[in-house]
Amino acid sequence: MKIVAIIPSRYGSSRFDGKPLALICGKPMICHVYERTARAKQISDVFVATDDARIFNAVNAFGGKALMTGEKNRSGTDRAAEAADMLNLAPEDIIVNIQGDQPLINPRCIDDVITPLVNTPDIGMTTLAFKIINPREITDPKDVKVTFDRNGFALYFSRASIPFGRDISTIFDTYKHLGVYAYTRRFLEIFRNLPEGILENIEKLEQLRALEYGYKIKVVITEYDSPEVDLPSDIARIETLLNL
Repeated sequence: MKIVAIIPSRYGSSRFDGKPLALICGKPMICHVYERTARAKQISDVFVATDDARIFNAVNAFGGKALMTGEKNRSGTDRAAEAADMLNLAPEDIIVNIQGDQPLINPRCIDDVITPLVNTPDIGMTTLAFKIINPREITDPKDVKVTFDRNGFALYFSRASIPFGRDISTIFDTYKHLGVYAYTRRFLEIFRNLPEGILENIEKLEQLRALEYGYKIKVVITEYDSPEVDLPSDIARIETLLNL
């Protein structure tokens, strides 16, 4: 069984064009993500899947491996599925999808999200969540929240605050979804062939496609946060954290 990491990466962005190539401490952001992903113990290989020659060339320049995928993929998961085709991965192989805007991703998170798929073959898809510490993230729509059942399977993902405490006196934890997924190649093929979900379209969250069509996602709680770069102004904050 192979365990391959794929980092989907697009150049265009409505809020931050060219984000994957933005320099963070002198290196392109995509390089930070690639190098940290490669440190995960269970990963056998890492590839950046892109549709842009600038990203493709930048990855090759720092010694990484890149795949040129099509421009019509609906989401990062669909791009990862195309990359799995190109790599001729077997149904039982595992693909880890790491978002290219998480330069602080901890390699231990990647190993953690893989483990349920290795130990329980019936699970087809996993993802990560982190208990929110910063209260701003509870209400900020760019920080996606997740709720899950008693067995750790996702109930819903939302840009809104979930769960919402009706009574001010109610004390509870809120969990943030981190953009790391792992799937068997078998499940990834199922996922890519599902029509876009209504909830997926409303919230603009690709993982809701799986839930809407009745598939389960195992949520793995991690103790390591992985803040995303959404805007150019986020770069300074990430550089400060990298230098701690």
